[in-house]
Amino acid sequence: MTNTLVLSLYITLIGMGLVFGAIVLLWGLMSLLTKFLGERVTSPKVRDEAREKKARAAAAAVAVALAEQAQSRVGHFPMPNTALVSAWQLGMRTRQMHQKGSLKQ
Repeated sequence: MTNTLVLSLYITLIGMGLVFGAIVLLWGLMSLLTKFLGERVTSPKVRDEAREKKARAAAAAVAVALAEQAQSRVGHFPMPNTALVSAWQLGMRTRQMHQKGSLKQ
């Protein structure tokens, strides 16, 4: 039994090591990609223009969201005064009550 337990622990450690190793490898690859292929903005003028474009896009998104929210007001429909039950529902409920024995004859 001890040999089986030790073997299962080794298999678990190897599996966990592979998973965490793959995570670290992917993290390193993403870091390298962003370092070499990331945005390269050198001029302060270009940086300010990019920031202004982002601000305009955010303002437009907020305006669209507020307009959609104002238009999509869902009307509330009140429930009828009496509960409407179809014949099928009435039959099924009656059968259930008979099966549970709550109806007295």
